[in-house]
Order: sequence, then structure tokens, then C-alpha cells
Amino acid sequence: MLPIGFVVRRFVSSLFVLLAIAAISFVIIHLPPGDFTDVYRIRLVNQGGMTEAEATIAAQRLAAEYGLDRPVHIQFVTWIWGIVSRGEFGFSVAYRRDASVIIAQRLPYTLAIALAAHAISTVIGLLLGIYAARRQYSVGDNVAAVFAFLATSVPRFSMALIIVYVLAFGLGQQSVSSLFSPEYRLAPWSFAKFLDLIKHVWPVVFIAGFGGVARNLRVMRGNLLDVLNAQYVTTARSKGLKENDVIYQHAVPNALHPIIAYQGAIFPYMLQGE
Repeated sequence: MLPIGFVVRRFVSSLFVLLAIAAISFVIIHLPPGDFTDVYRIRLVNQGGMTEAEATIAAQRLAAEYGLDRPVHIQFVTWIWGIVSRGEFGFSVAYRRDASVIIAQRLPYTLAIALAAHAISTVIGLLLGIYAARRQYSVGDNVAAVFAFLATSVPRFSMALIIVYVLAFGLGQQSVSSLFSPEYRLAPWSFAKFLDLIKHVWPVVFIAGFGGVARNLRVMRGNLLDVLNAQYVTTARSKGLKENDVIYQHAVPNALHPIIAYQGAIFPYMLQGE
């Protein structure tokens, strides 16, 4: 059982780490010259038909309304205080909506996609790794090795472009870049809408989990081969246990330790990267 003091110290230190990361990120965002008001002013001139003076006045009003004319440290403190006191992450001038509303709308889909890709890559990778380890140097093992090499070498963005091209021009699928077809976007949830979501989301899950399958396959194969050569496995076989019992009750649980330890590291990467 962990002592309460240790948990409290780690929690407090994590708060300081988050604050430092937020401060560094905030400063980096403001390092390039200009800000959103400059983009807004140029847009008003080029697309809104305003003169340079009118666009400048409108940009200054926008900056004053949302505090963009204040010093950077004041903006940062105001932003942090809004998160801590009211749970507000600020107002997105690009989307013209509260950032918390945008996060609440998109985070569930992001979590669902990341969890689905993570689960599929882990399960399929483990099964293929066990299969390859049990048939070392066989045709199936060599095919799995080639698959792992290709899956870790092919860039995911190029794979995504190929799949989008095939879906859009080869199969004629509409709304490739959306989660739903137009007729289901505002419709209430139903089984038909769920099937439409699956039809649109499977390429993302496949591409996100493709490299993870290869990684889990290689790790599981190597770990299981090491465990199968251990003395306790030889002892279990000498006692007359069935080969499946030796593998799935004795060898596989011990070979899973690196895979389980890696789960906590890969999920945040998939959540923020995929």
C-alpha cells in the first residue's frame, strides 16, 4: 500500500510540471511575430472589402475584447485562472466558440478512436506474436516478419492518402473526411447511424493501429521465445503438461510484462498524435 505522503508529493509535483509545460507552450505560441489579430485584419481587407484603417480598428476592438492586447504574462495568468476557477479554457476566436465546448464535442470521438485502435493493435499483435513464436522460422513466422517490417516502414500519412484515394475514386464513397454521411449528421442515434459511423471511421482505426500491430507482434514474439527457453517451461513440459497449457498458462503471462508496461506510454501518444 502506497503511503499517503508519497501520493500527495507526486500529485503536487505533477501540478508544477503541468504548469511549467503550459507556460513553455504559451511562450512558444507567442514567439513568432504577429498574432490572430493580424490574420484577422488581413482577412478583413482581402475578403471583407474593408480599408486598411477600418480593418485595423476592427482588429484592435477584437484584441481589446478578448485581452489579446495585454502583456503575455497577464494573458497566461488570466487563462490559468479561468481554467482553475471556472473550468473555462478560453474563447476560440477562430471557431467563434468556447474552447471547452469544442473539446467536449471532439474529445469523446478522439477517445473512442484511440481506444479502438489501441485495443485492436494490442490484441492482433499479441495473437500474431504468439503464432510466430510457436512456429519459429516457419513460413508463417517469415510472413509475420515481412509484415512487421512493412508495417513499421510505410509512413502512415502515405497509407492514409492511398486509402482516401481508393475510397473516394475507386469505391465512390461520399463524405470521406467526415464521421457521418450528410443524412446522418443531425439525425438521432440509431443502428443505421452507428453502421454509418463504422463505415467512415474504420480507415482511421486501421491506419492508427497498423504500426502498433507490428510493434506488439515483434515484442511478443521475442519475449515468448525467451520465456519458452526458460528452465521452468522445460520443467512444465517434463511433467507431461499439454503444450497449450505450457504456453498459455505459464509462458504467455510472463511474456506479457513488457507489453503491459508499454500500455501506459503508448495510449497518451495515440490520444494526442493519431
